[in-house]
Amino acid sequence: MTTTLFADAKSAPAPTSTPRIVSAWDNTYAATLDEPQLLLYRSNLLGADKAITNFGGGNTSAKISMQDPLSGQATEVLWVKGSGGDLGSIRLDGFSTLYMEKLQALRARYRGLEHEDEMVAYLPHCTFNLNPRAASIDTPLHAYIPHAHVDHMHPDAVIAIAACKNSAALTASIFGGELGWLPWQRPGYDLGLKLEKVAREQPQLKGIVLEGHGLFTWGDSAKSCYETTIDIIRRADTWLAANSRTPAFGGTLHSALPAAERAALAARLMPLLRGKISKQEFKLGHFDDSAAVLEFVCSRDLSALAALGTSCPDHFLRTKIRPLVLDFSPAAPDFDALVASLDQALEDYRQDYSAYYQRCRRSNSPAMRDANPIIYLIPGVGMLSFAKDKATARIAGEFYINAINVMRGANGVDTYVGLPEQEAFDIEYWLLEEAKLQRMPKPKSLAGRVALVTGGAGGIGQAVARQLLAEGACVMLTDIDQSAIDSAYQSLLKQGGPDAISVARADITKEGEVEQVLQSVALRFGGIDLLVSNAGIASASPLEDTSLDVWERNMSVLATGYFLVSRSAFRSMTAQGLGGSIVYVASKNGLVASAGASAYCTAKAAEIHLARCIALEGAPHGIRVNVVNPDAVIRGSRIWDGKWKEERAASNKIETENIEEFYRQRSLLKRSVLPEDIAEAVYFFVSEKSAKSTGNILNVDAGNAAAFTR
Repeated sequence: MTTTLFADAKSAPAPTSTPRIVSAWDNTYAATLDEPQLLLYRSNLLGADKAITNFGGGNTSAKISMQDPLSGQATEVLWVKGSGGDLGSIRLDGFSTLYMEKLQALRARYRGLEHEDEMVAYLPHCTFNLNPRAASIDTPLHAYIPHAHVDHMHPDAVIAIAACKNSAALTASIFGGELGWLPWQRPGYDLGLKLEKVAREQPQLKGIVLEGHGLFTWGDSAKSCYETTIDIIRRADTWLAANSRTPAFGGTLHSALPAAERAALAARLMPLLRGKISKQEFKLGHFDDSAAVLEFVCSRDLSALAALGTSCPDHFLRTKIRPLVLDFSPAAPDFDALVASLDQALEDYRQDYSAYYQRCRRSNSPAMRDANPIIYLIPGVGMLSFAKDKATARIAGEFYINAINVMRGANGVDTYVGLPEQEAFDIEYWLLEEAKLQRMPKPKSLAGRVALVTGGAGGIGQAVARQLLAEGACVMLTDIDQSAIDSAYQSLLKQGGPDAISVARADITKEGEVEQVLQSVALRFGGIDLLVSNAGIASASPLEDTSLDVWERNMSVLATGYFLVSRSAFRSMTAQGLGGSIVYVASKNGLVASAGASAYCTAKAAEIHLARCIALEGAPHGIRVNVVNPDAVIRGSRIWDGKWKEERAASNKIETENIEEFYRQRSLLKRSVLPEDIAEAVYFFVSEKSAKSTGNILNVDAGNAAAFTR
């Protein structure tokens, strides 16, 4: 396609429906804000819309007159998004503040492109008011543009134009000379000076498109800058919609499987795939079969476009330079053949990545990182993404959807161009990025692990979940009580966040529901490493008054239920090949008989013996099975809220309000046992602290001589 074809595309036609990208600026609210708050307001509005910028992507800035804390005089200060922040959730403490006077003085320190990275070390010397927020490498890109307010966004619509073969001509034609254009260059000090040069030499410009990268826009006020950003992105989006060839991606090659079949296949595949890529570091998975993903994975151009890699630096930093397309035909779905092809497909990808590293490495490049793919595309099914934590896996998938949108837009009007391989490598293995990785905190002890906790709505279940979340695990809670599990989710959400915590209502005595929960765990996180079997009921009555229904109910929940959940988790763990840990929360009553509780005691004893049996079978697979035996955990326990409390009080001839004191005094240590105590014991067994323990019982009962294990 030649540039003359764009001659009549100076502006987009009027949209036929409500624009997808609209201004959300509230003049009344904005009038209550000072300049830093207006910057924050603008940033949050822009970051809230993924059509404007991706998670963690883009920057905003404002040059604001502030009082120097030392001299008391007014000075111009650059407020700019600090390193590692996200515009949608940033707060004022997420912005770096730097003296503009000192940033201007940096010009004298610049020694040219070969010394580009050393300029980052000077930025802390420009800090205003001892602000601890580290300045990002994009700071010079904002500092020298001669406008008070600057936005740098990564909108799919603009990147689609920026990633076209004829990007410069398209930019000029679509925006009628209102936007400048710069060829691809890695962000840094030199690019900041080039942005300044274009902005000064062409004062009529409203912004600049960076080839293959994104958009810079500016204004004299926070509102005008925001409105310009919105307007430019909307115009790009509207123009692409009006001018793109259809169908996208060369048309449809495959029909997508029905939604239920897609989910079932992904749930079966993810633990197997996770096991193959987690030998060095545990990975967590995410599944996406949204409309955009399905359109791409079902298209004729899937393999060709995927091989070109991504364009925007933010995209491939999250997704690697290219994904792995799995060999699968939805017209003749053969799951076993798909699984059989995984080892060779992964090995080919690793070798290709290693060759890429060897071709592009510099003398001072960091060592090669994990060579496994991050993004997996399955024709007719969807996209899998795997990373060291759930949030990173999910965000990687979101970034690849950004890349899909860019490829759709670029190929629809021109020819999509990925970033040159060497440029991609120089971003991926940038020493500044490596230094950022090295500064990241040490992973928590259960990072990358997935736990399923049954009886999750109760006091012990929630305490266990909190402990596991605190140690970095992802947790799926299940319980038979929907309202209770929903309440537990809201309580735990504050600690774990939506990526790390999930819930599912299930009756563990029903085989089908148990299988569904394990499928949900796999689909949500990629597999399972830890099972805490904690679901429980309690009953008490003399033997002659114990009904068959009570007996069978105890056996059903406390023995059969534990068997069903363990069997399903065991199957998934062995398929993964990563080992695992199963912990039964049993009871002192499993070791010590109690008068008037024959059904409960017998079922708990069955639990303990079942754990020992599974420990024997699990050992060759690295699956450890242990038991925690609580006694009289009354506070926070749902079991003690019902008849059990009355029945135990009657059995011991005491008032119900004295039950906790009775059990405390009965113990050797005269101490109450709390849900948090059980959680600590569970953590010991699921963590590497007990890596050489299996088939064991740990009593957490404040001391009961009759329950001493022999």
